[in-house]
Amino acid sequence: MLRYTLKRALSLSISLAIASLVIFLVIEVAPGDPASYMLGINAQPETVAALRTELGLDVSKTQRYLNWIGGMMRGDFGMSYTYRTPVGQMIADRMWVSLPLALYALTLSTLIAFPAGIYAASRRGKPGDMAVMGATQLGVAVPNFWFAMMLVLIFAINLRWFSAGGFPGWDEGVFVSLKSLTLPAIALALPQSAILARVMRSSLLDILGEDFMRSARAKGLSRRQALWRHGLRNALIPVLTIIGLQFSFLLAGGIIIEQVFFLPGLGRLIFQSISARDLIVVESVVMLLVFSVILVNFFVDLAYAAVDPRLRSRT
Repeated sequence: MLRYTLKRALSLSISLAIASLVIFLVIEVAPGDPASYMLGINAQPETVAALRTELGLDVSKTQRYLNWIGGMMRGDFGMSYTYRTPVGQMIADRMWVSLPLALYALTLSTLIAFPAGIYAASRRGKPGDMAVMGATQLGVAVPNFWFAMMLVLIFAINLRWFSAGGFPGWDEGVFVSLKSLTLPAIALALPQSAILARVMRSSLLDILGEDFMRSARAKGLSRRQALWRHGLRNALIPVLTIIGLQFSFLLAGGIIIEQVFFLPGLGRLIFQSISARDLIVVESVVMLLVFSVILVNFFVDLAYAAVDPRLRSRT
């Protein structure tokens, strides 16, 4: 297991190095100069040059890349061009919204999808299976921002059970903060739970046709007992893949939901930074999100090996 982990860690490091280079090059070639944008079209060339020097934009792109990477390795993400505050502090403040929201949505998605997928697989071809598949098809087809607007209309405006948007901060209490994240989490979780439920059902049905499942049935286990004792564990590998991808999406892909609910998360920070040409913030946030994606995939690989020890001997 240690050898497997070290190989995965090496792969993670190489992926991060390549990703950092790609992110820097893509963002740096985008049109527009941050200094000119901040000062406006009527700024004098001398003033623009002075600001470029202050922001560290007057050095070569190679040096800027090395400075950026070296700073991140020390925990220094640089200074925001627009807000003139440390980027690390800005990310930390927004992360306290985006990370709990992603975990909340992922928990809801899993709690909905697992029972639905298992129920559908255990009743293949029956009305219960068709009802679950119909609901999941609807969940996949309808975009999450539509769910968000419907949730606001029903639970915030009509019933007044929740606020329509905003985040009070964790200082107001865990219950109050989680309540403000409930509607956004549900809006994010519903489409993801539909995908996860379909994957769970498909994976379980594939496992039910395996020889070891037929042997379990031949030994006297019912279909449901064989499914719970032997099928579920073996069906988890593709499900873990989807869960890992969903967490990364929920952390990085909630831009629209954060806009709908006026949440000060990473999604809104990226949107505002792109609009302001605050390149250092965009680069750092995107790199952090890429790191989270790669790290989650790393832990998913370890979970694979824990679920199916045969995978360790293949690497």
